[in-house]
Amino acid sequence: MVGDGVTDVQAGKRLSLRTAFLGPRKWDAARIFGELAVVPDFWGADLAEFATHLTEAGGMPERSFSATYLAESVALLERLDVASIEAVATGLAQVRDRGGRLFILGVGGSAGHAGHAVNDFRKICGFEAYTPTDNVAELTARINDEGWDTCFSEWLKVSRISRKDAVLVFSVGGGNQAKNVSVSLVRALEVAKEAGARVFGIVGKDGGFTREVADACILVPVVSPDRITPHTEGFCAVLWHLLVSHPALKVAATKWESLTGGVCAPLPTTR
Repeated sequence: MVGDGVTDVQAGKRLSLRTAFLGPRKWDAARIFGELAVVPDFWGADLAEFATHLTEAGGMPERSFSATYLAESVALLERLDVASIEAVATGLAQVRDRGGRLFILGVGGSAGHAGHAVNDFRKICGFEAYTPTDNVAELTARINDEGWDTCFSEWLKVSRISRKDAVLVFSVGGGNQAKNVSVSLVRALEVAKEAGARVFGIVGKDGGFTREVADACILVPVVSPDRITPHTEGFCAVLWHLLVSHPALKVAATKWESLTGGVCAPLPTTR
């Protein structure tokens, strides 16, 4: 399917055809295609360029999965809301600087991210941080005795979460009570809001309950309905690494940077 409009590419994708978009403003086109969750297999200025491509390639080549995935990633990057990233960074810094703690919540792959992020927020940002999934004994005891839905919320209560603290959620969907998806996150956020704690998130799809109640939230855009989870979880790692590297939060150089002359800032004073 060859055309000079977004709808041409959409039609081709719906029919499982390889697609070519013809237009001179490729980067603007990339942004548009990202918003519509489609990526053409070929971008060219005009029919002459497309004809040259066909001649040199011996026909329209199949696009490799790797090329498609990376093209989707570029489109996703183009659509990220920088203002929301800055809002999360400055909001977390405010919590840290007033002596608050950070509780990071995630399920599945996001639980793995949570453990890694706790390390970085503590070591790089001087932020007292914890995640319930680092303590397998307590987590499984709560799930076994009390149920999955309340395992995070009860952990937050025992941790005496207060208005000084914050919760950071990593989640593909953000929690959805009506669909019975990640209800443990919903219950935890209800406890956090009742305590007056601030809520932040890095989430995908429509953001779910996390986005509804968050003080600031980064939404990972959907650029491929077939790869919502890998894109969301992959970019979650990119984004929280951005956060721990942000000047508002970072107080200590990471290993390789320190070996090449990085400067460590003093730890923040708490009040």
